[in-house]
Amino acid sequence: MLKKLKKFAKNALAIPLVRKSYEFTNRAVLEVFASNRLFATIYSIPGLLTFNREQYAVLRARRNYYRNLKRERRTHVELRRNIHRLEKGIIMQPRRPIFAADYAGETVEFYRIAITQCADSPDSIDMSELEWAHDVLKEYFAVVETGDSKVDNARAEFEQCESIFSPSGDGKKSPYAKEDAVKSMVGFDEMLQLAKQRRSVRWFKDKKVSRELIDKALMVGRQAPTACNRLPYEFRIFDDMKLAKKIAGIPFGTAGYSQQVPAVVVVVGKLESYFSPRDRHAIYIDSSLASMSFIYGLETLGLSSCVINWPDFEPLEQKMQKTLGLDTSERVVMLIAVGYADQKGGIPFSQKKSIDTLRTYNRLAE
Repeated sequence: MLKKLKKFAKNALAIPLVRKSYEFTNRAVLEVFASNRLFATIYSIPGLLTFNREQYAVLRARRNYYRNLKRERRTHVELRRNIHRLEKGIIMQPRRPIFAADYAGETVEFYRIAITQCADSPDSIDMSELEWAHDVLKEYFAVVETGDSKVDNARAEFEQCESIFSPSGDGKKSPYAKEDAVKSMVGFDEMLQLAKQRRSVRWFKDKKVSRELIDKALMVGRQAPTACNRLPYEFRIFDDMKLAKKIAGIPFGTAGYSQQVPAVVVVVGKLESYFSPRDRHAIYIDSSLASMSFIYGLETLGLSSCVINWPDFEPLEQKMQKTLGLDTSERVVMLIAVGYADQKGGIPFSQKKSIDTLRTYNRLAE
């Protein structure tokens, strides 16, 4: 039905008189309803379903966030957020003698919940996350001064936790000086060359993609920055050719080449990583940053890719949600086709904008 409607609309708009009438009406409507927020609200009422899915997803995500606080989980996003906040307090210049007093106790409580799960079921949790949380908390209580009752109570609770969980790491997962950071041998010229090498490839060899290489590329992707180090995304990978074809064929825009995509990655943003509606767009930013790093990682390993656009279109959202078994709070951000490029396959030239058209310095409102 969707394909028939799309075809009908496409054929109708191909008629010059219909297209001109459509464009004139569209411009007139936009001139009126885009003039102020009141008119925009009135305009949105008939198209409520367009935005209702996001509203529902945000509310459901907030409910899931609070429901998950004491559930057994592989990763504890609320702990990750607070630990990262402590890290930022530790590196502050100048650092205040007492800081994070308003959430230190909450952070230790999150930590206690996580290590209790670890004690009961050690294979059910990300151990590296607990080691990081432990090391940062230990550093925090070593540098923050005594004298504040909230901090002192949190310190006492953390000391009790030490008897429950003893990390096996090296104790170095805490803030460090920039001069001690890992040094890369990649210079500007090599980075620019990699960026130019990366092109959207739509034609692939009939060759199975190595899972080991995909995981290596994901190691690059996960290093991308995210809000409070939440990593609010999941990469769902389909490397079975039949499944890849099925998934890649769901979005618009893949007609003609989806049938030969060896593997497809569905990047899913997880709204339940946030407790406030103000952060509802963070999943798109963070997922995109990780996806671009992932794509560069693929390039260095001999794998090509193509980002598949995912429009916020209700029928497709429902189909993908049902196919993948997604919760409403899990939003598809994009799809990425992955494979070994057919070296004879064509790629668009795709001229980029000049630097002058996409960059300004110190520009303010006039």
